[in-house]
Parts: sequence; C-alpha cells; structure tokens
Amino acid sequence: MEKIKFFPVGEKEVTRAITESFLKQFTEYVESDVIIVGGGPSGLMAGKELSSRKIKVLIIERNNYLGGGFWIGGYLMNKVTVRAPGEEILKALGIPFDKASEGLYVADGPHACSKLIASTCDAGVKFANMTIFDDIILKENGKVGGVVVNWTPITALPREITCVDPVGLEAKIVVDASGHDAVVVKKLEERGFFKTKGFGAMWVERSEDLVVEHTGEAYPGLVVCGMAVTTTYGLPRMGPTFGAMLLSGKRCAEMIMEILEKG
Repeated sequence: MEKIKFFPVGEKEVTRAITESFLKQFTEYVESDVIIVGGGPSGLMAGKELSSRKIKVLIIERNNYLGGGFWIGGYLMNKVTVRAPGEEILKALGIPFDKASEGLYVADGPHACSKLIASTCDAGVKFANMTIFDDIILKENGKVGGVVVNWTPITALPREITCVDPVGLEAKIVVDASGHDAVVVKKLEERGFFKTKGFGAMWVERSEDLVVEHTGEAYPGLVVCGMAVTTTYGLPRMGPTFGAMLLSGKRCAEMIMEILEKG
C-alpha cells in the first residue's frame, strides 16, 4: 500500500486560514440584501432561490447544523412526506422519492435535507451558524433594517458571568423563517409593533395551502415564510409534511424580488 505523506503545514497556518477566512466573510456580510433567520427547509429554499438570482443572502442559524426538522420528519422517523405539487421541488433538487398514495410522496430525510443544503450552498448563500437572533434593527419610519445577533453558546452561560454585547447586521429585507417560534415577529410584538395570533391545532389539508397563501411581507422590511407564518397569522400547524415549507420558501423569494425591484 502506498504511504500517504501530508504537506508540512503547521498549527499557525491552520489557525490563520480559519480566522482570516471567517473574518473576511463576516465583514463582507455585515451588510446583505437579505438576512434569513432560520436555516430550516423554508429558509434554505428561499435563500437558494434568491441567491440564484444574484441576491446577496446570509442565513443565520442558532444550531451548528442546517435543515431543522427536515432531517428526521415526524416522531424521530427519518422519512419526510410531501403532498402534490411539492414533489416538483424534489424533482428540481434531484431528490429521490416514492409515491406513498395518490398525491402523497415520501423521501429519505437525510438525502432530501443534504441535497437542499448543497443546492443552497451551490447557489452562493453564506451562513452564520451557532448564531442566535437577539433583536431587530429598526430604521426610518420603523422599517426593519437588519438583525442583532450573538453567538448561541452565550445564552447557555450564567448571566452573572457573561457580559457579551451582541452585534448588528444590516439588510434591505429580513426573513423570519424561524419556525413556530417566529422569533423576529415576536420581537416586533414585544415592542408593540405587531400582534401575533399563535399557531393553531394540526390540520394538514388546510394548513399547507394557507401557509403558502400567507407567505409575504408582514411588516415593512420583514417577510415571513414556513411555519413562522402559522404563528404570525394563527393558522393550523401542518405537521410532518414539508411541501408547504419548500413552496413557501420559493414564494418568499418571489415576493422579495418584487419588493427589491420596487425599491
């Protein structure tokens, strides 16, 4: 067997490569066209669609991984279901799937999620994972102008031993794709600018249509998509079906393009 000999690069070069690359990207994305809060299926889909149209997109994710519940579907069983016409997205992403019944399709969660993440990366989206949304930036006339973020591990430390101020990132449009938590919309509610209704009980057949229908600008400069839509408008929760999340992300991107074109 041939002996493998790695190139002689030391610790300082490795550290320098990490820090210089990270800081270069972070500095560049202090200002973006669109910041998406939440790296689940709707946020990834929105980012992919926008970035493929040459829009500068940064996705913020509080976990160290992307994809949200797309990896495991429902009840820790790693199959994801999609109702028609959601399978068209699976086809476009090259995700294999089977027909479970008329109009219902099932795919392997890890395969589907990794394909979506790869497509989003390929489109040019950049990510800040282990980064938690802390607050919102409001500009002239109360328009959303960005987000305030911190490192996720900061939240796990006792308050009395941490004093780490967050930092602000500016964007023309912010997207709340944070799932049922709807953290960005809830922050507006805390400040008295919005009133959420909270998501309702599960009703798959009704929820998916309504989520896509209500995807859009909920407040000047803020677009909601995915499960955050259900919390914002009091819609039924959709359960472990992912077609609406994918199509909501696509609709979200279309709505943002219209907003940006209007200036």
